[in-house]
Amino acid sequence: MIRLSKKREMGSMESYRGSVRLIFSGYFLLLAFASISVPRAQGWSKEGHILTCQIAQGLLEAEVVEAVKSLLPEYAEGDLSSLCTWPDQIRHWYKYRWTSPLHFINTPDGACSYVYSRDCHDQNGVKDMCVAGGIQNYTSQLSHYTEGTSESPYNLTEALLFLSHFVGDIHQPMHVGFTSDEGGNTIELRWFRHKSNLHHVWDREIILTALADYYDKDMSLLLQDIVANFTDGIWSDDVSSWKRCNNVQLRTCVNKYAVESIKLACEYGYEGVEAGQTLSDDYFNSRLPIVMKRIAQGGIRLAMILNRVFSDSQRGLALPI
Repeated sequence: MIRLSKKREMGSMESYRGSVRLIFSGYFLLLAFASISVPRAQGWSKEGHILTCQIAQGLLEAEVVEAVKSLLPEYAEGDLSSLCTWPDQIRHWYKYRWTSPLHFINTPDGACSYVYSRDCHDQNGVKDMCVAGGIQNYTSQLSHYTEGTSESPYNLTEALLFLSHFVGDIHQPMHVGFTSDEGGNTIELRWFRHKSNLHHVWDREIILTALADYYDKDMSLLLQDIVANFTDGIWSDDVSSWKRCNNVQLRTCVNKYAVESIKLACEYGYEGVEAGQTLSDDYFNSRLPIVMKRIAQGGIRLAMILNRVFSDSQRGLALPI
């Protein structure tokens, strides 16, 4: 069974807290820049992105921890998760407006499939302008780390932050959603007693409800349960397959993550949902395990990519030309 704090009954799902073998530092809610309004389609909420990056950082090799620390601003104190929401905070600034399409993928309505050549483009048809393209681009940039930051033609700090954020985004199922409803953004409904939309339910509502109902709004407790589920719990036998990306182009692995998301969006996101309806316990209880699993997969895969890029650039992931 998936591990959860037992604060409220969750249908037939037995819940309990397991022991945790990995120790993570507390998270910092530091911002790189002044606060700005958050766009509707922001990927995982700040909580989801922080959890993804905390999981990843706990799985980094020692030399990679130092590489990440060297690229982060000093005030982050080596904590990658403190800046994993930065790409959402700046995406509507004039300088970074061009990055907005890199947070998602629009797929054909009802197809429940993803094809890079067909789907990875912006609204003007510019190729590679989607979250899968963004992951490839910034991974490629980070491969120049061994050249030294002063010699690199890229801003490697920004590359690290964009990569970390986009790996989270591609694991949010509704970020590989249908074109006409903008990944559920235009499907207005109610989440328990307040107005929301389907995209926001997956971005944040499910996570916030879980935090309130099971974890006393303490993210460190939710993190412990997610980690326990993949270290010695229900997902422990699946971890090796999640991070498998051997002797293939990075594009193949990233495409796999996108395919997973659109299938989950069809099976669990859109399924049984109509505009105007109220989603509550049944939807929450059946979708929370999916959200927790996708956060875990995102963190494990981000760690895999960073370990490959920073620990041995010569044997790392094969990158697209």
